[in-house]
Amino acid sequence: MIRLYFVDDQPLVLEGLRSLLRSESDIELVGQTRNGQSCLSFLLDHSTDVILMDSILPDISGSDLCATIKARYPDTMVLGLSSFKERKYVSSMMDSGASGYLLKNADKEELLQAIHLVHAGKTYLSSGAAQAIQPAEQPANGQRNPHLTKREKEILLLIAEGYTNPEIAEKLFISATTVDSHRKNLLAKLNARNSAMLVKCAIDNQLLV
Repeated sequence: MIRLYFVDDQPLVLEGLRSLLRSESDIELVGQTRNGQSCLSFLLDHSTDVILMDSILPDISGSDLCATIKARYPDTMVLGLSSFKERKYVSSMMDSGASGYLLKNADKEELLQAIHLVHAGKTYLSSGAAQAIQPAEQPANGQRNPHLTKREKEILLLIAEGYTNPEIAEKLFISATTVDSHRKNLLAKLNARNSAMLVKCAIDNQLLV
């Protein structure tokens, strides 16, 4: 069962989300709020698996709220939800530890896919969000095409597709320990703190094309 919480300042969005998801047998809607402080207060006494969060809130930015949540509750996954697909919004949420970014024009099927993927520890970027953070010229982190081995490139592509270490190990016929070692090397080479940032950096450096 996925315990899901909503944070959005628009009542119609909150009601729409509840209507879309209330009948899902594996999702429990544990609560909702229209501001960041109420969300933090809720988390003091309630366990939540996934938080579906707007990128702009009346009292705090979505990225700042995300960073606070990840610092206090690292096992809680944050999925950004926004009508804004500009690079600064997507990058800010992902850099703050979000596991994904979904645009509000998504349909129910995509919404469910994103929720299930981030709950499983994977990363989800809607196509519009992924395109928004494609580099126009020079990547923001100043790197371009860091040297990766053939195996690292294979693993990076599978990470971007949302596969876990055991799944990657099975696909490549190597041990999960070896995959973990390669993942750590990739994090170091791309100066990323987590898998979500790793995928973003890979896109920034055009390593997924």
